[in-house]
Amino acid sequence: MDFTDLRYLLVAIEAGNLLRAGELLGIKPSTISRRLTRMEDEVGVTIVERGAFGIRPTVAGREVMVQVRRALDSFDNVLQAGKSIGAGKSGRIRLGVRMPPVGQPLQSLLGSWTEQNPAVMLTLHELNDDELYEGLAGRTLDAALVTAHTLRSGANAVPIYREPMMAALAQGHPLARHDLLTWQMLREQTVLTQDWDYSHAARMFYASFLGVGTRFSSHPASKQSIMALVGAGLGITLVVKSQSEVTFPGVVYRPIGEDNAWVQVELAWLPTSQEAAVGRFVAFLRDEARSRGLF
Repeated sequence: MDFTDLRYLLVAIEAGNLLRAGELLGIKPSTISRRLTRMEDEVGVTIVERGAFGIRPTVAGREVMVQVRRALDSFDNVLQAGKSIGAGKSGRIRLGVRMPPVGQPLQSLLGSWTEQNPAVMLTLHELNDDELYEGLAGRTLDAALVTAHTLRSGANAVPIYREPMMAALAQGHPLARHDLLTWQMLREQTVLTQDWDYSHAARMFYASFLGVGTRFSSHPASKQSIMALVGAGLGITLVVKSQSEVTFPGVVYRPIGEDNAWVQVELAWLPTSQEAAVGRFVAFLRDEARSRGLF
């Protein structure tokens, strides 16, 4: 007994006679009859009655047909799921992020994707720079939002958006009295950065603006912990505008009036990715970002 047998049985029962069933299936009625007889021999019961009226299920046949319909429905569900996944309309996206999507424009980009693709499950993984690329290489991540200065070879990337940079200061800090800051004003400060033994990207990025002579205080900690140290008066740090929308006790934000005071965020993924949903996700964010003029 196989899927074809079950399908022939269902069509025959619904058609009510073998001639009509043969027309619907495009085969000889005798072929259907032989298949039904073989099924009955295999299950050990008479499934259909034959007569001048055509065919109809026996009492036992009606019980069998309940299971037949369930089996065929399950098979159809598998086919539909496969087609949906193959078209990228369902599945999952494991998105790595360096900076959590606490504000615009990332919130609205991800919100628009989710609204238009409700059958694709999106999960966020907040990791440091090395972990993001390890996740892509190890296929524990499907894509990652990274800053342009941390891009590495081996991954494809497209620009998504730019964000202005701001300085985070303790509320009572002397620079907090200014409405606009410059790199020169910030160079004299102790600058707190996230830093690990194997990942110094943040410190190197800050140094590209402030100079190598800047006093850096590096911590293998989350951005939230760095902000707590800022509020405690241990130094200042740099954030993007969306991060400045989050309130931390004792911390204020000031814009930086320099032409290069911005961060470009790119979407990276491996060119060997075979998940259709990943391709649709990349294309969506790229096209949506372009249409909104985000870069």
